[in-house]
Amino acid sequence: MKKIIKNGTIVTAADTYIGDVVLEDGMITAIGLNLEAEGAEIIDAAGCYVFPGGIDPHTHLDMPFGGTITADDFETGTIAAAFGGTTTVIDFCLTAKGKPLQEAVDTWHRKSENKAVIDYSFHLMVSELNDTVLGELPQIIESEGITSLKVFMAYKNVLQVDDGTLFKTLQTAKKEGALVMVHAENGDVIDHLVEQALAAGNTDPIHHALTRPPELEGEATGRAAYLTELADSQLYVVHVTCAEAVWKIAEARKKGLRIYGETCPQYLVLDQTALEKPNFEGAKYVWSPPLREQWNQEVLWDALWSGSLQTIGSDQCSFNFKGQKDLGLGDFSKIPNGGPTIEDRFSILYSEGVLKGRISLNKFVDIISTSSAKLFGLFPQKGTIAVGSDADLVIFDPNVERTLSAETHHMNVDYNAFEGLKVKGEPVSVFSRGEFVIRDKTFVGKPGAGKYLHRKRFEASAPRPLRDKVSEGVV
Repeated sequence: MKKIIKNGTIVTAADTYIGDVVLEDGMITAIGLNLEAEGAEIIDAAGCYVFPGGIDPHTHLDMPFGGTITADDFETGTIAAAFGGTTTVIDFCLTAKGKPLQEAVDTWHRKSENKAVIDYSFHLMVSELNDTVLGELPQIIESEGITSLKVFMAYKNVLQVDDGTLFKTLQTAKKEGALVMVHAENGDVIDHLVEQALAAGNTDPIHHALTRPPELEGEATGRAAYLTELADSQLYVVHVTCAEAVWKIAEARKKGLRIYGETCPQYLVLDQTALEKPNFEGAKYVWSPPLREQWNQEVLWDALWSGSLQTIGSDQCSFNFKGQKDLGLGDFSKIPNGGPTIEDRFSILYSEGVLKGRISLNKFVDIISTSSAKLFGLFPQKGTIAVGSDADLVIFDPNVERTLSAETHHMNVDYNAFEGLKVKGEPVSVFSRGEFVIRDKTFVGKPGAGKYLHRKRFEASAPRPLRDKVSEGVV
């Protein structure tokens, strides 16, 4: 049925204006003032913002890790995402050495089919890059529309690859039009620090942070940036937490390199002291990279405002405190890494960012939706409000005051990482391709209604030659 959202304040990454939006056949078919359509359903958005649906570029749903599986699957996770204003997620498809890439992709399709309530796509993890994998990758990129490749520089003996594999992945991505994503921490040194801590009897959750210091994130980020420059490729650094990593990304971008950065809501509002909570409560806040000293938060906010960082992903990776996180009692290295964040990403960025003057309203839309759509081959189908774009929209009431809590969230997990945080603003209704998923704060969607998205290849623009940078005094 045709719908018209009337009287709302439409906000994109570029514009803010009062207008009406017509939704028909899954798309936006008209934008204007005082639009009329006989027989259309009228949705009054007076006093509310109308945003493009959020795009979460970083989720882990139904994912095995550390002897257990994340508490949220593609059904519960995408329902929670929708309540939070997100209409597209891009999840990480984990591969296994010696196994065909297509086998891993097929597994993720089985995990998501008939479950997702919003649209979704996959990133593909690269754990090795031999002749077999090199032969498979072009076909996967073409047939599946998976145009982003994830490489881990941490989790030694589990997920970590060597620098040669990272470099070859960068070269392959340049050739095939893909964006390389990197978890940037020095896994070799972390592994040594963890061994030292445990040998000294330091087993509490706080030692998860102390054995993964920010210097090791900065070092790995810089190393990945240099390899990207050498390969003349493109790099996206996931979950940036600290000044050391921000500085390396900013330096690389100043040189003209195609390097992009993402942070997460937890790093913007929580700090390392959370891991010191008594009675093992600190385990709730164990994820990687870890929370940092509080002063890093303003560095991250400044980087979002200046454009050194472009996106905010949830890094949703939920494990219950009881029955999962407590696998690490007596050994912090066995605590499953990750937290429940998918539902609160949108509201935290608005309340802590826009309302506190750290970012503008249009920058909010850019960070929460538009930049991810552009980087990951979804724009302008997603990420904006324009005629011809998918009707993925959020009616957002900026005046609602509420407190984030496990008692009211919709994630399938027994705690909320932001418990007690007061925020202002809340999604009221959420549309996925023109259909209500959330209507007046009530879930009305359908598991399986979400569509798998084939994404476009990364469009690279050539960086300036090194000799030009030298002559201009940039390097």
